[in-house]
Amino acid sequence: MSLATPAVAPEVSVLVPAKDEAGNLAEFVRQAREALLPLPYASEIVVIDDGSRDGSADVLHELAAKHPFVRVVTHRSGRGIADALKSGTDAARGRILVFYPADLQYRPADIATLVQPIIADEADFVTGTKQGHYEKRFVSWVYNTLCRWLFGIRVSDLNSVKAYRREVMDYLPNRPDWHRYMVVLAAAEGFRLAERPVPLYPRHSGKSKFGLGRIPVGVLDLISVWFQLRFGRKPMLFFGVAGAVLFLLGFLVGLVALWFRFGPAHVGFRPLLDLIMILVISGIALFGFGFVGEMVAGMREEVHALQREVNQLRRTPEG
Repeated sequence: MSLATPAVAPEVSVLVPAKDEAGNLAEFVRQAREALLPLPYASEIVVIDDGSRDGSADVLHELAAKHPFVRVVTHRSGRGIADALKSGTDAARGRILVFYPADLQYRPADIATLVQPIIADEADFVTGTKQGHYEKRFVSWVYNTLCRWLFGIRVSDLNSVKAYRREVMDYLPNRPDWHRYMVVLAAAEGFRLAERPVPLYPRHSGKSKFGLGRIPVGVLDLISVWFQLRFGRKPMLFFGVAGAVLFLLGFLVGLVALWFRFGPAHVGFRPLLDLIMILVISGIALFGFGFVGEMVAGMREEVHALQREVNQLRRTPEG
C-alpha cells in the first residue's frame, strides 16, 4: 500500500489549499486515493483550510478520520495561497511537494506525471502546462509572455500545478501571492526546471476565487519580483546609479545657470536654481536609500541563512 499513515513516512506530500470547497473535497480525496494507491512510493494529502465558511471544516474532519493519509491544516481566516503552501509545507512530511488546488480543474490522476521527473532526478521543479480550453486564456498568455521576456524562463506555463523538492521552499520568500512566481524564483536559485502537459477541466463545484481585480495586483507583483531578482542583493546598483545620474544632471544644470548669470547675457534664471536643488537633493536621497538598502540586504541574507540552517536541523533525524 503506497498511501502514507502516521507510522509510514511519505515520499510525496500533495499540498491542497482549499477555501470554501466543501463540494469538491470528498471527490478530490476519492480521486487522489485512486491515483496514489498504485504508485510505488508513499504519498499523503495535506489540505489547508484557508478560512472556509461553507462547511469545509466539517467535511475535512470526516475525511481525515476516515483516511489516514489525509492531514488537515486550518487557518482561522483567509491568508491566501502563498501562506497556505507555507503552512502545508510545515505540516508535510514528504521530501517532494506538489501544489494542487481542490477545485478539480486538475485531476489527481496527473500528480504522478509531475512527480516522475523529480523521482528520476531529472529535475528539481516541474510545472504543469495547461491543456484544453479555459477562461482568461489571453490573460494567462500575456502573463507567461511577460515572465519569459523579463526573466528569461523557457517554460510555457508558470501559473499551473507544480511539483518540487522541499529544499525549494527554503529559498522562496513568504510574500502574499508570490506563489505565482515560484518557477521564476526557483530558476533564479539554480534549481533544474521541467514541464509536463496537464489537462484542465471545468470546475467541479463552487466558484472561482480569481477575478479581473487580480490583474493589477499581478502586474505590481511582477515588477516587485523583477526588482528583487535584479537588485535585491545589490540595491546600490539601482539607487546609486539613479542618484549619480540625478546628481550629474544637477551639476550640468548648475553650469548652465552659471553661464546664464556670468556669461554674455548676465541674467539670472530662478527656475534653474530650483531645478538644481531638486536634482541634487534627489540624487543624495537616492544614494542614502542605496546605503540603507545594502544594510537591509545584508541582514536579509543573514536571516535567510539562519532560516535554512533551522530548516535543515528540523529535517535531520535525531541521533
